[in-house]
Amino acid sequence: MKVINTENAVGTILGHDITEIVPGEFKGVAFKKGHVIKEGDIERLLRIGKEHIYIFELNEDEYHEDEAAMALGKLICGNGIHYTNPPHEGKINIEPEYRGLLKINRELLDEVNDIEDICIATIHGNRLIEEDELIGGCRVIPLVIKKEKIEEVRKIIEEKGPIFEIKPFIPLKAALIITGSEVYKGRIEDKFGPVVEKKLAKYGSEVFYKAIVPDELEIIKEEILKAKKVGAEIITVTGGMSVDPDDKTPGAIKATGANIVSYGSPVLPGAMLLFAYLDSIPVFGLPGCVMFNSTTAFDLLLPRILAGETIVRRDITRMGYGGQCLKCDVCTFPNCHFGKY
Repeated sequence: MKVINTENAVGTILGHDITEIVPGEFKGVAFKKGHVIKEGDIERLLRIGKEHIYIFELNEDEYHEDEAAMALGKLICGNGIHYTNPPHEGKINIEPEYRGLLKINRELLDEVNDIEDICIATIHGNRLIEEDELIGGCRVIPLVIKKEKIEEVRKIIEEKGPIFEIKPFIPLKAALIITGSEVYKGRIEDKFGPVVEKKLAKYGSEVFYKAIVPDELEIIKEEILKAKKVGAEIITVTGGMSVDPDDKTPGAIKATGANIVSYGSPVLPGAMLLFAYLDSIPVFGLPGCVMFNSTTAFDLLLPRILAGETIVRRDITRMGYGGQCLKCDVCTFPNCHFGKY
């Protein structure tokens, strides 16, 4: 790039987009990169405040900001991710190709952003992303960047994988076991089941097996084992998760021989949630807050399970940072801080 006086720029090729801002009226590109400057352009450029401009002269070892942004986009986007082309004012957007669970390699993102002149901004990962939502943006800071900087990014990505990925949701056959003697004996109507069914359906899974059982450990245990036998791929057991003497769900899940990953989570609401694996089948013990609150620990783990991820205890204990729901009047989850770390 070469800097010249604007008044002497007639006939030269503009080396970058020039943005014009008219407060309250307009913000956008006044002149595009590659524009051949005419006599009539000079006064407008000066009004914008451009007394000097860059004209396009690249060395062999340099990228223009647009070329650099596209080179980065090719490197950082994994399965289910694309970037916008052409760049706009040196920036590309990172977008999903389909609905799914957004995964962002945070450590890799930090490592790449630590390279001078590289800028990649993102939303949080481990969340549902819809096809029309924005994931992030990418650009380089200077107008011209040495190719060796992009090569440095390439070497890191080749070793450690892409930064962004979308995992599609896998429809699973779900079993729903409603506990509570008051429901079993018909004293009250079950309100818990429909909530869980709706949450499962959001990710493409349906309840194919449903049972209502009293608060008796052996009966709950046998119903869980029956659900497994008939082909359940995920099992949800509602209620009976507190420390009351009538609450038998945690003991029943443990009695099946399931591996308890965690009984309790550092999330509010959702502290009493239990998560386990019965062989390879994920099993949830759901506390009453799942029925009452729109968003709980269950909503943080469920999309990850339905995207095929295996959850370990560390995944749950990490949820404490960002694990306090503010119970906003209008819930915007997952477009909020809840469950993000």
